[in-house]
Amino acid sequence: QVQLVESGGGLVQAGGSLRLSCAASGRTFNNYAMAWFRQAPGKERELVAAITSGGYTNYADSVTGRFTISRDNAKNTVYLQMNSLKPEDTAAYYCATKYAPGRWYPTRDHEYDYWGQGTQVTVSS
Repeated sequence: QVQLVESGGGLVQAGGSLRLSCAASGRTFNNYAMAWFRQAPGKERELVAAITSGGYTNYADSVTGRFTISRDNAKNTVYLQMNSLKPEDTAAYYCATKYAPGRWYPTRDHEYDYWGQGTQVTVSS
């Protein structure tokens, strides 16, 4: 059974940094695309960053230059390094994955097959 467990969320002041981790288990994820989504209260869930099985990355415009997604296939773990955090980054952050060999990755949340339980990130002004 596939399981994704996020960690690393918390409360941070604007301008600060956090690193989120998502540990995957249940199978080998080398051929899986991994992504981070976030959802703020009253807003739709949005794709923050994605990384393909080959390491190709893509980011939402709002986080480009501040966030970095990476993966360690040996540890079945994906990371989201968040720098220069802003109050508008406050949200619940979710890890998601889907089998997707190559450079393709899903861009919509309903295309992902497995989700973590989420971790809260709160950025104070």
